Amino acid sequence: MLAPEVPMSHSVAGEPPSAGRRAAPLTTAVYSVAEWELLTGLPGRVLVAAARHSSGRPPRGVAAGLAGLEAVAAGRASDSDLVRAVVADIYARPDGPTAPADRLADLVDLLAACRAAVRVLRRRADPADSAAYRQWAQSVAGRVCRVGTTGAPAPAGGPVAPADRRFLDRLGGALDLG
Repeated sequence: MLAPEVPMSHSVAGEPPSAGRRAAPLTTAVYSVAEWELLTGLPGRVLVAAARHSSGRPPRGVAAGLAGLEAVAAGRASDSDLVRAVVADIYARPDGPTAPADRLADLVDLLAACRAAVRVLRRRADPADSAAYRQWAQSVAGRVCRVGTTGAPAPAGGPVAPADRRFLDRLGGALDLG
């Protein structure tokens, strides 16, 4: 049985559309409940997985989590209607992004969820929105990975630890960014 469809008739900012501001375009207007949950839950899962991914090093601290949250929030300024709608939905939730705790940092499960999101985006999203969403999700992990265990961020575009580079490469592959 298919999940019920969730129309995105609200504006991408979560408010009624005003003059000059339109709701999400038809190409991104309808996702099943499961598809929408996947798309809105994935950024939080990416953030947590990147923060916990340490390959023998201590987990990253609060600074990494804050960097990830800033990267999620940066989606508010995206040119993509889909990314803005996802961010609006994330911030409209009373508890913020949620996912089962035991699945948040499981890399295999995360990569499978990324591949599932790519399939949903191929079927439902405008190609530009699909690319923007996938790049935004990768940028969340990138921002987290650039914060070391000391809490000091590496410069944007700067080097990351080899284990983090492998994590980002695997994530990018699952997001079909390669």
